[in-house]
Amino acid sequence: MWSVLHWWLRKLGGGVVTSSVASLAQSSARSSSWWVTTAAPWFARHMCLPASQHSMMVSAMSLLLVFRTNSAYQRFAEGRKIWNDIVDTTRDFSRMIKLYEFAIGTSKCRRINSLLASFPYLLRHRIRPSLMTFYRVNDLNVERDPENSLLLYPDESLRDTDPEVAELAYDQEEKGSSRRKTRELCWVDKRTLPWKMIPGSALELCARAQNRPLWVCDRMAKELAVVEDLLPTFTNRERLALIGYVDKLSRSIGACERIHQTVVPLNYARHALRSLTVWLWTLPFALVKDLGLLTGPVVAVVSWILFGVYEIGSRIEDPFQGTLRLSIYCDAIRRDVLADAIARDTAFELEEEVKPSSADDDDDYREYEDSILESESEEGDGDSAKKKKGVVFLGNLFP
Repeated sequence: MWSVLHWWLRKLGGGVVTSSVASLAQSSARSSSWWVTTAAPWFARHMCLPASQHSMMVSAMSLLLVFRTNSAYQRFAEGRKIWNDIVDTTRDFSRMIKLYEFAIGTSKCRRINSLLASFPYLLRHRIRPSLMTFYRVNDLNVERDPENSLLLYPDESLRDTDPEVAELAYDQEEKGSSRRKTRELCWVDKRTLPWKMIPGSALELCARAQNRPLWVCDRMAKELAVVEDLLPTFTNRERLALIGYVDKLSRSIGACERIHQTVVPLNYARHALRSLTVWLWTLPFALVKDLGLLTGPVVAVVSWILFGVYEIGSRIEDPFQGTLRLSIYCDAIRRDVLADAIARDTAFELEEEVKPSSADDDDDYREYEDSILESESEEGDGDSAKKKKGVVFLGNLFP
């Protein structure tokens, strides 16, 4: 029965039922349809429920689903805003670096821009470590090139629902124990992104850090803090303005970790799912006396829709795990900061103002001055003071 309904939905809805959310909701809908077509008819002949209790529960079920989906969408919108702010901050930061290149120095500007371009990649790998390809050092199936490999430990943002992390924190507070979970040593190819963008000796130092995007912010702030004053164009005011952009990037790390580490309360999620399951499994007893054989298809469709809504809330609860395409933002920042640097530098090369260089041009400017003076002389006596100011201004403009 479910296969026939699935075929019709594919014909009517195109790729709706082939989506990942709908695929996950199929298992729950199949179990509901099996219950309706096999067990429910026998129970329906002996036990039939009135529809009043299901009608009263509709409002409660709607509140449970709407609250969960709404809270999950708010987290999705906040995550999108955070990464949009990261894109804007990196663009403004790279612009300021270019404007004060004469005081910072060309080599230092290149180092800062390289670190800036690597920042979004490192942040993405911290909140979604599954994207980075780590190879174990003791893995005999993968051959490691010592010259192009970089040894490091996986950088992962901890979750507040991890019981092992909570136990370690409790031991440190109550028992004074400093025991830490042993991390497995891995290696990556330094010729891949973002490692090939990190300049010089900073690559090895960044790989040792536990929070690599924070280390990049610290290094950029230090590079700017040691820049000497170049009066009157570069002073402490300009230096603090540049470091202010680093502070914005540093705060974005905490904003991403807030969404990634804190999930929707587990008790609420379980209660919502259990309530929805009970409501759907008892729904055939309220519909069979009115729908008859149509009870199975109706309950299957309703189950697919409601479980799909619940699964959507679960999917967008943490938008960094695939809902947001973070690779697009990272690539956009890299292209704006590094890839398009040559074309972008032309915006900072101002052409000299064109001045009149021939006698004909001087005559044209004189004629323009005379026409303006004649038009002002035709005005009333009440504007005499204003005319004098205009004559003085034009005399200074066209000596």
